[in-house]
Amino acid sequence: MKIRAAVLHELGLPQPYAESKPIKIETLELDSPQMGEVLIQVKAAGLCHSDLSVINGSRPRPLPMALGHEAAGIVVEVGEGVTDLEPGDHVVCAFVPSCGHCLPCQEGRPALCEPGAAANGEGTLLNDGRRLHLNGEEVYHHVGVSAFADHAVVSRTSLIKVVKDIPFDELALFGCAVITGVGAVVNTAKIEMGSTVAIIGLGGVGLSALLGAVTAGAGRIIAVDLNESKLAKAKELGATDIFDSKQPDFIEEIRRVTGGGVDYAFETAGAVAAMEIAYKITKRGGTTVTTGLPHPEHKFSFPQVTLTAEERTIKGSYVGSCVPNRDIPRFIQLYKQNRLPVHELLTGSITLEEINEGFDRLANGEATRIILTF
Repeated sequence: MKIRAAVLHELGLPQPYAESKPIKIETLELDSPQMGEVLIQVKAAGLCHSDLSVINGSRPRPLPMALGHEAAGIVVEVGEGVTDLEPGDHVVCAFVPSCGHCLPCQEGRPALCEPGAAANGEGTLLNDGRRLHLNGEEVYHHVGVSAFADHAVVSRTSLIKVVKDIPFDELALFGCAVITGVGAVVNTAKIEMGSTVAIIGLGGVGLSALLGAVTAGAGRIIAVDLNESKLAKAKELGATDIFDSKQPDFIEEIRRVTGGGVDYAFETAGAVAAMEIAYKITKRGGTTVTTGLPHPEHKFSFPQVTLTAEERTIKGSYVGSCVPNRDIPRFIQLYKQNRLPVHELLTGSITLEEINEGFDRLANGEATRIILTF
């Protein structure tokens, strides 16, 4: 079938993207779903910094690539061997397909699936196939999803069946921002009730982490960013303290008001400078968690002696250390109980033709989550 999709042909074009237009809207040929695959109609997809890091070249991927990974939609057709989904089901996409057989999967850590990571790096589906074509040439899949399109063929293991009574623009958030941010707090760090938490970087993942900290019972939540509107939003969503990182001596001030630093600091900006802040404001015996994905060549350094002498912990959190089939329904249930108001992250919707302008807004810090709707 023919579909319309947002395709990246060249890495690292300069801003404004509205002028350089790194993303082209193309008519692609989409193959039917094969064994273990599903055809979905994409209803909503979020613009995320993980997409932006491919566009700007921070995370190089094979090209041309149909972008988009945070999405929700409706099942249209199932391939051979898929027996637990049927047309009409509502689904959220998971951007790491899990084979179920490798050691991480057997350990209950599907976010670290080795065949899934290999397929994502190579721009294929889990079975090494590609289902997208442009003028007879194959187009690569973005982390097994390629959701900036009206339809997509994905691995069955990239889909989580969900309830049908939530708008698709809100459902899409659970595919990346929510599981990454909330998961980092409750799965990776496992924060304790009454603990002190800091969030550095208030994009979709950072604000999701803040919501997770509120829901998990953090006693004090410190939000750090250089964008005043995002700091105001953090205050609205439950931050007890906000700090503008452009201000001098803000690190010393955070350490002063917390009596030496926070129990848990979460770096969600994907920048070494943000990670340095997170580590500096973590107390002796505390835990620093990063969800960020900076350029592979960027290095973070710290005084090694502090790991031992101060009993520090540094943790990485990918996909919020989530088991998507377990956690996405749980988080949706919390949302339906008004305990996880993720709809507050939404900052507008766009059409497929406006996608370059949308990424300008995201790159410039003007939005938390812009949703592409079909």
